[in-house]
Amino acid sequence: MAQRRWAVVCIFVFGLLHAWPAAGAGRRPGTEKNAAADRPATAAVAANSIGTPARPNRAASGELYGVRIDFHQRVRMRDSVELDADVYRPDADGKFPVVIARTPYNKSVGQIYLDTGRYLAAHGYVYVAMDVRGRGDSDGAFTPYMNDGLDGYDSIEWCAGQEWSTGKVATIGQSYVGLDQWIAAVRQPPHLTTMIVLTTPPDPFVEFPTGLDTPANMSWYHLLLGHTLHNADAIDWRTLYLHLPLSTMDVTAGFHAPYWQSILDHPGIDPYWDPIVYQDKYDRVNVPVLHISGWYDDCQAGALMNYIGMTKKAPSEAARKNQKLLMGPWPHAINSTHKLGDIEFGPTGQIDLYAYEVRWLDRWLKGIDNGIATEPPVRIFLMGRNQWTDQADWPIPGTQNVKFYLSSKGGRGNSLYGNGTLERENPREQSPDKYNYDPADPTPFITGATFAQLGGPDDYRPVEQRDDVLVYTSEAFKEPQLICGPVLAHLSASSSATDTDFTVKFLDVWPNGFAQRLSDGLVRARYRDGGDKPSLIEPGKIYGFDVDVWNTCQEFAAGHRLRAEVASSAFPKYDRNQNTGEALGKTANIKVAQQAIYHDAAHPSYITVPMAPAPNPDSSPVKWK
Repeated sequence: MAQRRWAVVCIFVFGLLHAWPAAGAGRRPGTEKNAAADRPATAAVAANSIGTPARPNRAASGELYGVRIDFHQRVRMRDSVELDADVYRPDADGKFPVVIARTPYNKSVGQIYLDTGRYLAAHGYVYVAMDVRGRGDSDGAFTPYMNDGLDGYDSIEWCAGQEWSTGKVATIGQSYVGLDQWIAAVRQPPHLTTMIVLTTPPDPFVEFPTGLDTPANMSWYHLLLGHTLHNADAIDWRTLYLHLPLSTMDVTAGFHAPYWQSILDHPGIDPYWDPIVYQDKYDRVNVPVLHISGWYDDCQAGALMNYIGMTKKAPSEAARKNQKLLMGPWPHAINSTHKLGDIEFGPTGQIDLYAYEVRWLDRWLKGIDNGIATEPPVRIFLMGRNQWTDQADWPIPGTQNVKFYLSSKGGRGNSLYGNGTLERENPREQSPDKYNYDPADPTPFITGATFAQLGGPDDYRPVEQRDDVLVYTSEAFKEPQLICGPVLAHLSASSSATDTDFTVKFLDVWPNGFAQRLSDGLVRARYRDGGDKPSLIEPGKIYGFDVDVWNTCQEFAAGHRLRAEVASSAFPKYDRNQNTGEALGKTANIKVAQQAIYHDAAHPSYITVPMAPAPNPDSSPVKWK
């Protein structure tokens, strides 16, 4: 099936963490615990290919190698365009396995590529940091993702053929640098041996089911103008996001974003985007994969879907059985903190990720039987409980999907001050809850000003004071309950518009009222049957809308309550539906829509919550090294 482009909000790489502000996070009472993350030791390194003295082979002695860097190695693609790579090598004779990362963020900027290269080379690997086509020191023109399939294939095979290579090649990287791994892997480069993919965006209508891109990504297009990185502070992003039509947003900001225009010209699922589709091709990827993400990663669904897809559809039993999933309490900047806003996840919220990745590489590139392949395939962090647990699969075996029905008395579910509740039984006869959605005053989504991180565990009580937000809250739990898995919602709804949006947010309400966002999702009415089947709705007619509210893993303590919010925008995470039914992004016309959410016997509305079994309190601590 043809599918559209990936929403590139998920291309923020943690090497740029200090260059971009993170999203604001919610408040809750609590004491911050100061616990610095372990930092890996790095070997000394000299510039311009002058290496430090070689140390004994680590496999034999356990010591580290000296490291040398070969800068600006030119790698010719099949169309003769040359890409630029820095090669970090053990300063010793012999051949070594290779790990390659291909980035649009300039391999020479920041510490991440330098630190990773030093660490891996010291541990007996060649690390290749390469600028993708048209970025940094590489030739050609940059078009996000479009050239990364064939360029990735050619780069992997180049690595395999070098005199310092054993012929075994792994790919590694986060976000964009994760997605470009998949785009290359489905083309089946013969020497690809394993992958470590972090915070990888999924296919469309999981990330941005509006058929377009998030307005926040305009800051990403600005960042990657030309070959260098550009300063985000030059533009007032929050004001720019309100601009209509979307088709002139880039020009209004003072630059031209061709990829943004391509998205507007090819909304929804469109054959134009076929070169970068991967999630329908798991049967072409015959390698072990380590999938890594975080519960507050705005690309979180990619890792979870890819783990499930590969365990079911990879072409060999060996590949299907050697998938590994790691989910931490992290934002898109993986493993960068153990605290988001005032939500403290404890000192174990950060791990020695380098050491864990090297265990994976040692197993699949060096054949070292270090036990990682026989450990349970799923390792997840239980927020609220602040504990890691190993599981046999995802979702957690034994999880019960329980429906909580939306309910209110007299159609008064509006705002935090209404009487909306979540009930285990479907209400029999109730009036619908109604509100007006005005695109000129959209319901806000709490986030920072740029693409870097979309939201966190924010306190949504200020937003819930609006009458265009319906609020439904359960009774308090009498004992702790683990909610861990995919969250889904079904809305019976009508609108006065021919096209509109409905959003659902899932929250944990603390005894003091703090309303912690866990996950959220959206359905655009014209795409209710899929991104390749757009059709407008009939005003006033009741439709059933299914909403993917993504995933979470939170232990609700005794006294905590479930909450679901329903609205019609989450701006600027999603572009506003202008309620006109016109071509998306092409006009500035807007209409106010009168919305109704039904919750009666004939027209149920509910949220499906994954109630997982409690972890074994006697389980052994997880092993990282």
